[in-house]
Amino acid sequence: MSDDTRTSHGQRAGRRTRRGLAAAAALLLAGLAAAPVAAAAGERTQQTRRGDLVAVTPVADRDAGQVRSFLSGWDVDADGVRYGLRAYRLTYRTVDPYGEPTTATGLLTLPKGGGHCLDLVSDTHGTMVDRDYAPSVSEDFGRVPSYVNAAAGRAVAAPDYLGLGKGPGPHPYMDTASSVTASVDMLRAARTAAERLGRPPTGAVYATGFSQGGQVAMALGKALQAGADRHFRLVALAPVSGPYDLEGQEMPALFDGRVNDTSGVLYIAYWLVAQNRLHPLYKDPSEAFRAPYASRVESLLDGSHEQEDVVRGLAPSVKQLLTPAFHERLRHPSGAVLDAMRSADHTCGWKPEVPVRLYAAAGDTDVPLANTRTCARTLAGQGARVRVVDQGAVDHFGSVLVSASQVVRFFDGVRP
Repeated sequence: MSDDTRTSHGQRAGRRTRRGLAAAAALLLAGLAAAPVAAAAGERTQQTRRGDLVAVTPVADRDAGQVRSFLSGWDVDADGVRYGLRAYRLTYRTVDPYGEPTTATGLLTLPKGGGHCLDLVSDTHGTMVDRDYAPSVSEDFGRVPSYVNAAAGRAVAAPDYLGLGKGPGPHPYMDTASSVTASVDMLRAARTAAERLGRPPTGAVYATGFSQGGQVAMALGKALQAGADRHFRLVALAPVSGPYDLEGQEMPALFDGRVNDTSGVLYIAYWLVAQNRLHPLYKDPSEAFRAPYASRVESLLDGSHEQEDVVRGLAPSVKQLLTPAFHERLRHPSGAVLDAMRSADHTCGWKPEVPVRLYAAAGDTDVPLANTRTCARTLAGQGARVRVVDQGAVDHFGSVLVSASQVVRFFDGVRP
C-alpha cells in the first residue's frame, strides 16, 4: 500500500532537489515540446485515443557522472551506470476510474547512448500524497528506478498515475484498474515520444515497480501478457515490496503490529478517503474517523499537502484515528469494505510466461514480507516459476534502494 513514510530514507526523500535544464538543451528541445500541443489542440474529443500524446516537456539532462552522484546520494549501487540521460514529462490522454476521458502525466527517461532502438522499462511508483512529488515533477527518490534503468541503456516510462503530477482531479489511491490503464497509456505515449526523439522502442517491456507500484506492476504484467496493446510484449517482471494481499496480509497487519503506527495511519486514511469515492464506505467522514480528524482528513489528502503535514494532522495510531465501529469493520471486513479490498487483490492470480523475481525485505514494517510470500505461492499455484529475493533487515525504502541495481542486472540477463 506504500512507498512513503518518513524513515531516515523518507526524510531524505522529502527534500526537493529539482534542477533546471541547461539553456542549450531547453532550446534544442523546444520545438519538440510545442509540436504535440499544437496537434492536440486541433483534435476533437471523439477523434482522440487512449495514450495519445498531448505534450512533451524536458525536465532533466544529466551526464553519467551526475547520474552516479544522484544514485550514490541515495546509497544506490551506481556501478551499472554506462550512460547519461535525458528525461521528459509526458502529458497524455487516458481514462478515469469511470472510463471517462482525462489526462495524466508521467516521466520518460532515455539514455544518452546505447542502441538506436531501445527496450522499454515500465516503472510504477509507490504511495505519495503530494502530487508535486510525482516522478515527472520532482527529481527525488521517485526517480531512482528510472535513472538506474535508463543509465544502463533502456528507455523508462514511469506514470505519475491519475491525479498526481500535473494530472487533474484526485488520485484514486489503490484503484488497481485505473492505475493499469494509466500505465498502459503511458507506455503508448512513451512509444510515440521516443519515436519522435529518434529512439524508437523495440516493443519489449520489462515491468518493475515499488510498493503500491509493485502491485501495479504485477497487474500491468498480467494485462500486457493478455494482449493489452499489440505493440508491447512483456519479457520480465520484477516488482518490489508490493501490497499484493490487502485482505489476507496488509490490512490485518495494520492491527497486529506488523505495520508501524505512522505508516498505518497514513495508509488507512488515504485508502478510506480515496476508496470512498469509488465504493460507499461512509456517508460522512465522522462515521469512519474520530474527532477532530473527521473534519480535516479529506482536505489533508487533497493532493496539495506534503506527507509530513498529513501525518502531523492525523492521529498517532490507527485505533485513535478510527471510530470504534469502523475499526471493527476493518478488522472484520464485509460488504463494501471487503469489496474495496478485493478489488485491489488477486493481481498474482495468473501464470506469467516470463521470468519473475519478487523483491522484498523481512525488516519492512510498511508492507510486510508476507505480502510477497503470498503472491509467490499464488503464482506458483498457477504453474509459474518465481524467485523471492529477501533483502533482510532493511526497511521499506531500503528494500527498493538495495533492489534497484539488482533489478537492472536481472533484466540484463533476460533476452527479449
